[in-house]
Amino acid sequence: MPPHQSGGSSARTARAVTLAVVIAAYMLSFFHRFAPAGIAHDLTLAFQTTAASLGALAATYFYVYTIMQVPTGVLVDTLGPRRILFLGGLVAAAGSVLFGLADTLNEALVGRTLVGLGVSVTFIAMLKIIAVNFDERRFATLVGASMLVGNLGSVLAGAPLSLLAQSISWRGIFVGAGALSALLGVACWFFVKDGGGERPRFDRTVIFGGLASVLKNRSTWPAVVVNFGLAGSFFSFAGLWATPYLMRVHELTRAQASSHLSLYFAGFALGCFFIGTLSDRLGKRKPVVIAGAFLYCLLWLFWLTNIRLPLAATYCLFGLMGLTTASFALTWACAKEVNPPMLSGMSTSVTNMGGFLAGALLQPLAGWAMDQVWDGTLANGVRVYGPDTFRVGMACMAAAACIGFVASFWVKETGCRNIWQAPRPGP
Repeated sequence: MPPHQSGGSSARTARAVTLAVVIAAYMLSFFHRFAPAGIAHDLTLAFQTTAASLGALAATYFYVYTIMQVPTGVLVDTLGPRRILFLGGLVAAAGSVLFGLADTLNEALVGRTLVGLGVSVTFIAMLKIIAVNFDERRFATLVGASMLVGNLGSVLAGAPLSLLAQSISWRGIFVGAGALSALLGVACWFFVKDGGGERPRFDRTVIFGGLASVLKNRSTWPAVVVNFGLAGSFFSFAGLWATPYLMRVHELTRAQASSHLSLYFAGFALGCFFIGTLSDRLGKRKPVVIAGAFLYCLLWLFWLTNIRLPLAATYCLFGLMGLTTASFALTWACAKEVNPPMLSGMSTSVTNMGGFLAGALLQPLAGWAMDQVWDGTLANGVRVYGPDTFRVGMACMAAAACIGFVASFWVKETGCRNIWQAPRPGP
C-alpha cells in the first residue's frame, strides 16, 4: 500500500513533521543561494573584486550544487533522505562560518563551496519525500506549497539581509546561519522519516542502469533545458546582479534595490504555489509552462532597454517577473512523470542540474562580459559599471531565458500523472 494511503493520524503527523523539518532546511538553502545579491556591495569592498571575480564568488555555490545533483538523486533513491540531510547540514554549517570569517577571497570561495555542497542535497531530498509519502496527483501542489514557504529564505536574502548587514555586519549573519544549519542537520537526523516506497539496492549496476534510463529518455531533456534557461537566468539575476543593476542603472538606493529583490522572491514564492496548483487543477503541464515562460521572456525586454521607469512600475515588474519565473517549477513534475516512479530522485535531480549549471555559467559570464566593455571608471578603487555595460550582462541572462522558452514547446504533456511505461520484452 502506498505510504500516503497507509497509517492513521500518527502516520500523517510523522509525514507532516518530516516535511516541515526539510522545508526549514530548504528555507536556509534559499537564503544562502541569493544572499550575495543583498550584500554585493559589501563583498566588493571586503575583497576588492572585479565583476568577474564577484560573479565567480557567487557562482561557486552553483558549481558544486550542479555537480551534486545527480549524486544526490542516486543517494536519496538508495540511502534515503535522512542521512544525507544530516551530513549536508553539518557541511553547510562549516562553510557558512568559514565564509563569514574569511579574510581573503580564496577563503570566501572555499566557504561558499562548502555551503553549496552542504545545501545541494536539500531540494532533491524534499522532492523525494513528497513523491514517496503523498498522492502523486498532489505532487505539483505540494512542491509549490513547499517552495512558497521555503522561499521565505530568499525574501530574507533581499531587503532584510541588506538592512541587517549595515547594522551588525554581514560576517556575523553568516556565522549565525552556520549555527542554524548545524541545528537543522541534527533535527533532520531525529525527525525526518525516509518514508515508504521501493528503493533500489545500492548496487552500481542497478544505480547506473537507472540513471542511464533517465538520461536516455528523450522526454526528460526538454524539461532540463527549460529549467536551464528559466531557472539559470533567475539564479544569475536575482542571485547577484539585480541589486547592483538597479542601483547603477535606475539610480535606486540600496534599500530600494534590495526591497525590489525581496518583492521578486515573494512573487516567485507565490507563483510556485499558484502555478503548481493551477497545473494540477487543469490536469495539464505543457500550456502552463509555455505561457509562463513567454511572459517571463517579455519582461526581460524592459531591463534590456535601460529605460528609467517610475518606482511603482519597477516594483510591479519585479513582482510580475517573480510570478512568471515560477513556471520552471513545473519542470520537476514534467521529468518525474515521464520516468519510472522509483527513479523520481534521479529524474528530478537531472532536471534540477540544468538550472544550476546555467547559474554557475551565467553569473561569471555576465561579469566577464561587463568587464570586457567597462570604460575604466573607478570609485574608491572599485570598478563602476555604467548602464551600457550592464546591458551586456543582462543580454546574457535574457538569451538563456529565451532558450528555456523555446524548449518549453518540446515538453511532453503528462496529464499530471506518471505516463512511463516499461519497455516491452523482445520476441
